[in-house]
Amino acid sequence: MRLDRPPRRIPAPFENVPVEELLDVDREYRERAAANTLPKIAPKRMNPAHEAWLPILHTDRANRHYTALFSNTPRAHQLGMTKDWVVLYCDGDRGERRWMVVTGTSGRLAGRGVVRGRERECEAAALASTAG
Repeated sequence: MRLDRPPRRIPAPFENVPVEELLDVDREYRERAAANTLPKIAPKRMNPAHEAWLPILHTDRANRHYTALFSNTPRAHQLGMTKDWVVLYCDGDRGERRWMVVTGTSGRLAGRGVVRGRERECEAAALASTAG
């Protein structure tokens, strides 16, 4: 199962995924999860009652297929971030890639989606969206 696999080397088709595309998938997931319009799955980890509580999104952008869901890690539960940290998985012609999107807590990115490891690109995208 995809959620149990360790991350693989980054395949070339994912190196240039625009941060705006990742943030758009995150936006769609958060909006639809809040509206309760997504199917829910029962995660195997951190779910002793076997309850189906985790909303899951399947969507496409360009030639990429994304799966999005809230983080179900022990750390996310410990910090109460199971409704904030969003994990994006992307299937491409050469494998799979994963990103984490969190909500910025300070500066220009406060309250905005931030792709971990791509903070500067997220800041540039936020500036561009407020400039136009």
